[in-house]
Formats: sequence, structure tokens, C-alpha cells
Amino acid sequence: QLLLAERAADQAGSAVAAVLDGMRPMLGEIQALTAHSVFAVPRRTASGMDYNRLIILLAVLEKRLGVPLGSQDVYINVVGGLRIDEPAVDLAVAMALVSSLKDTPIRDDTVVFGEIGLAGELRSVSHIESRVSEAYRLGFTRCVLPYHSMKSIDSKRFSGVELIGVHNVREAFDACVQ
Repeated sequence: QLLLAERAADQAGSAVAAVLDGMRPMLGEIQALTAHSVFAVPRRTASGMDYNRLIILLAVLEKRLGVPLGSQDVYINVVGGLRIDEPAVDLAVAMALVSSLKDTPIRDDTVVFGEIGLAGELRSVSHIESRVSEAYRLGFTRCVLPYHSMKSIDSKRFSGVELIGVHNVREAFDACVQ
């Protein structure tokens, strides 16, 4: 809850991720900033996540979603000094990037998580119920997650949370901003 206390609502370039620290679920804010580069080779900076994973996500977004990031400087920050190496953060990073580029905020009641494959598809992650439970406990009412993960969750247990299963990055962004 401390990590989200200063989060500004309706801010483009921000997404909340449900991740695991060992076996403990926690929510973290991912901030992204994109800006037109004045250099021949755009700058990429990742604070709190693996730089190489960021490069892969940028390539997937450019190729599969048609998001023009090749001429953009890209900055990613995991708020609070956290270091997240879990693949479930992929979707939050991608949503924050697209949100920043399009200057369209992600709904502030939404938590996202899921691994992104090279084809732009969303892949299941583990401990779905604990992630959703933590989001609900902290007041979030929507979770965007991989469609295949919907099979492993008891939706009746989370009647106060809208669970939105998505197949790919495009569907995820549409679900995050509606």
C-alpha cells in the first residue's frame, strides 16, 4: 500500500502490476515515459527491471501492435526502488509504454499482470488467486490478466473484482482504457 500511496490518478504512462516477491503478492507501480528522440539511436533506460527484457518488449510492441517506438526515447521506472525480475510484470510495462506514447491513462481501478510472448500473446503466470486477492484487498476492482489464467481462478470468490481475460497485448490495452 505504501508503494501506491503517492500514485496520481489519470496519469498517462502509469500502470499497476501484481507481482510476487518470493511467494508474497504485492502491487507495484510501473511508470513509463516516451519522448521523440533527437539522437540517431534512441535512448532506453530501465530502473527496477531487466534492461534486456525491456528491449524485447519494445520489439514486440513495435512488430505486433504497430506502436512506433523505434524513434522514441524510452524510460521505465519501477516506483519505490523495487527490483522486479518476474515475467508477470511484462504486461504492466507494455501498458505503461503504450499509455505514455498515446497519452492515454490506464483506468486507476485496474491492475494488470501477465507474461508477453514474442508473438504478442499473453502467457499464464502462477499464483493468480493470491495476486487478485491482494489487488482486491487494496481496493482495485478490475484485473486484466491472461485469458488462459482464467481457468485457474474461482471467480465466485472475487465477486467484487471484474476479471478480464485477454489473449494479446492489443486486447489488454483496449481493456485497460475503456
